[in-house]
Amino acid sequence: MTVTTIESEVRSYSRNWPVVFEQARGSRMTSRDGRVYLDFFAGASALNYGHNPPVLKRALIDYLERDGVTHSLDMLTGAKEKFLAEFAARLLVPRGLEYRVQFPGPTGTNSVEAALKLARKVTGRETVVAFTGAFHGMSLGSLAVTGNAAKRAGAGLPLGHTWRLPYDGFGDGQVSGLKLLDSMVEDSSSGMDLPAAVIVETVQGEGGVNPAGHTWLADLAELCRRRGILLIVDDIQMGCGRTGPFFSFEAAGITPDIVCLSKSLSGYGLPLALTLFRPELDVWEPGEHNGTFRGNNPAFVTATAALREYWSDDLLAKQTEQRGLIVQERLTALARRHPVRVARVRGRGLVWGLAFREPEAARRTADAAFARGLLVETSGSRDEVVKLLPPLTSTDDELAEGLDLLDEAVAVSG
Repeated sequence: MTVTTIESEVRSYSRNWPVVFEQARGSRMTSRDGRVYLDFFAGASALNYGHNPPVLKRALIDYLERDGVTHSLDMLTGAKEKFLAEFAARLLVPRGLEYRVQFPGPTGTNSVEAALKLARKVTGRETVVAFTGAFHGMSLGSLAVTGNAAKRAGAGLPLGHTWRLPYDGFGDGQVSGLKLLDSMVEDSSSGMDLPAAVIVETVQGEGGVNPAGHTWLADLAELCRRRGILLIVDDIQMGCGRTGPFFSFEAAGITPDIVCLSKSLSGYGLPLALTLFRPELDVWEPGEHNGTFRGNNPAFVTATAALREYWSDDLLAKQTEQRGLIVQERLTALARRHPVRVARVRGRGLVWGLAFREPEAARRTADAAFARGLLVETSGSRDEVVKLLPPLTSTDDELAEGLDLLDEAVAVSG
């Protein structure tokens, strides 16, 4: 019996990268046959600080060797106390954010489910506004606010209580989703009840690397505030510094009512998720929303180490923003050399997408990159975008190497 005969057909990444990986360090992964790959996938942004960061690994090993608590549900532990103290001191207090912290379960979709459930409980309303191109997770509530038809079809039942709006730039920017929402809420004959919440990504990753403009996000926040609608920012893939600041919404100058975090929160690829919300929204009864693995203490340990190592100042954020400009320049030049195939370049910080006119070209490019030792994935409604998510800790030489390999892949994939 082989892996391919026992593992479900639902597997995906192992199909695109058909090798067995044995080791990983920093920005590189090594396969069983000894080949080294440059990783511009980074666990779909779950590895913003690269593979096995030494400081985080040492903290984890020390904790395990002294028999630190591994599993605790939501009991108090030393690891949890230290994480909450660091999270407040490094992130919330400096930004003037007075959020309560909920541990909803260990994954991003757990955070989204908690946010949706809380918004409906607080407001007593059912409808949630979501956007075209959105991706929020694979459980039923998260799928209901996800845009991708193929992913939604997997639910096997109707996904309701959602009203869909055009995202910033949708339809070449010809339709204003915000004006539509404002008008529909204003007009009592529109047939639309006042929503409980709006959920939004500041940059749609799975949707094809679509950044919302800062002004658009600020206008959305103002609309929600004026209409009494809660604003949820899904910062699962774009948070933890992916766009530069720790929270991706900081650059827009907004303060969401609820924030969803996961992926690189542990800093080490260990499952950990948070749902943050304004104190007055903390209307939960004890145990009303819970989960067996919401007390992942090894993840608390590495998350605490990550906050101390990378977020004691703004150096990483500034470096990410500066490197983003370099990547943008390189990708723009690449696109100009291949105008027949490459439609546009999109991104922010260290998340970038190369959008192809034909989806097959994106897949061929990703495959050609893999053949050259570079891991990149595709995204978008038709998988027409090659998405770059290099670790934030990649060196300048590694970024240049990866972009060179991508350049070669585009050249040979025509």
